[in-house]
Amino acid sequence: MALHGLTRRLRQVPCPHAFPSLSIFPISALPSASPRSHPGYDQLRHSLSGAFRRTSCDYSQCARLACLRFFSIQIRGDPVVFRDREAAESDSRELTVIELLKSVALLPTEAEAMESLKTSGIVPNGDLIYSAVWALREEWRLAFLAFKWGDKWGCIDEKVLNLMTWVLGSHGKFNIAWCLIRDSHRSSVDTRQAMLVMIDRYAAANNPTKAIWTFHAMEKFRAAPDEEAYCTLLTALCKNGNIEEAEEFVFLNKKLFPLETERFNIILNGWSNVTVDVLEAKRIWREMSRCCITPNATSYTHMISCFSKVSNLFDSLRLYDEMKKRGWVPGLEVYNSLIYVLTRENCFSKALKMLEKLKEAGLQPNHTTYDSMIRPLCEAKKLDEARAVLSSMIGDNIQPTVETYHSFLEVTDFEGTLKVLSIMRKAGVGPTGDTFLLILEKFFKQSQVENALRIWVEMRQHEIVPVAAHYLKVVHGLAASRYLIKAKEIYSEMRAKGFSDDPKLKKLLYRTARRKKDKREWHARRRREWGWCEH
Repeated sequence: MALHGLTRRLRQVPCPHAFPSLSIFPISALPSASPRSHPGYDQLRHSLSGAFRRTSCDYSQCARLACLRFFSIQIRGDPVVFRDREAAESDSRELTVIELLKSVALLPTEAEAMESLKTSGIVPNGDLIYSAVWALREEWRLAFLAFKWGDKWGCIDEKVLNLMTWVLGSHGKFNIAWCLIRDSHRSSVDTRQAMLVMIDRYAAANNPTKAIWTFHAMEKFRAAPDEEAYCTLLTALCKNGNIEEAEEFVFLNKKLFPLETERFNIILNGWSNVTVDVLEAKRIWREMSRCCITPNATSYTHMISCFSKVSNLFDSLRLYDEMKKRGWVPGLEVYNSLIYVLTRENCFSKALKMLEKLKEAGLQPNHTTYDSMIRPLCEAKKLDEARAVLSSMIGDNIQPTVETYHSFLEVTDFEGTLKVLSIMRKAGVGPTGDTFLLILEKFFKQSQVENALRIWVEMRQHEIVPVAAHYLKVVHGLAASRYLIKAKEIYSEMRAKGFSDDPKLKKLLYRTARRKKDKREWHARRRREWGWCEH
């Protein structure tokens, strides 16, 4: 799109103060209003009290594998990162506390639950509450109960607030999250990082308008929207696919935040590695030149990555040479991209030479380096070469990942699939729930329904508990293949285990059954007509 078009559309986006219908509460009232006076507080109490009557089911969905992104360059500077190891550093009481929270959540009221926690004899600290919230992140009501318990003991610090905000935002409970932030602000807890988390969660929920609104609202919490917040907003928008909005925001605010290479790189990375839109990436590259912005090593890395993903070998190598001529040292990501595109374009021998050149440059190949050869080889059904690369990978003491084995699983037959699953289990790298989703989709796509059902049974042998995504995949595949009796049986099992109903799937089952009934009636009617003709 033209730059003036971007700017024109952005000017049509109202400023934060012009969004009364979108605002969670008036900005002027944020620091001082009582949380109990806000409508969201009633939602908070209602939602929390619901936790004491039931625990939520696991509705986690499996992320689909994206072949164009398996070696994507990670967007840098993302402050919203929570890791399992952070939660694992708690004391030995963590499992006991989690079971305790699940049991007290069944009590009729919040007061009874809190009293039960109080008389449990456990005195929580900040680390224990953090661990409990992280462990219960898939069940936000239980996580919020742990947070409230910690609040009673004065254990809520900035770290716990940030995590709880992330959990609530991930479940779309933004009103409750805002109540916590406002309460914490009034208690003199630093809410700056929590605001950045809100920006990230709004962007993840595909609500860029609210993400931008939150950026402007930071001033009301005495947290200036500075360079860090600005880059956080751009990063959150781009990594969640709202790249146009991020680009518009950059040009609208260029007086406050002057255009520079790093900001363009965030946008360039979005087009190159998130949407893989080579035309838009080229446009940004030209725009950088027009604005007198000099590309750096990161800029070249993004462009080479983009060209390699669309199998543009010529431009990938051209930019690689240009990068070196301008004095920029190619990093591991550049070599991984080149190895991928060389292998993809049937230049496997040159890809191996590029691997040697990588080592000569003093860089150490990682699992992505080898995956960059294994995946295109598997896609081309060159399994012998792919297995040879896997052997070299293991020989270089690089542990294959789940994604490495997924490349093989996408192209192997049933017996080969079982062998790969066995290897994964012995190597301690899966299989995971995502693995079986991939296999089920493969066999249903190939109309191998019997093999799909055998894999459905095989899941239990690998101690994988089916979640909603697995049930939906199997039921849909069976229904589409006219295995209606089995489809209804598994659908009933899904509903019995507490997973939510799927109207579209239910409609598919009903429509398919009705078509079969209509077909039977048509044949019966024709047989009667033929019988009458014979008489």
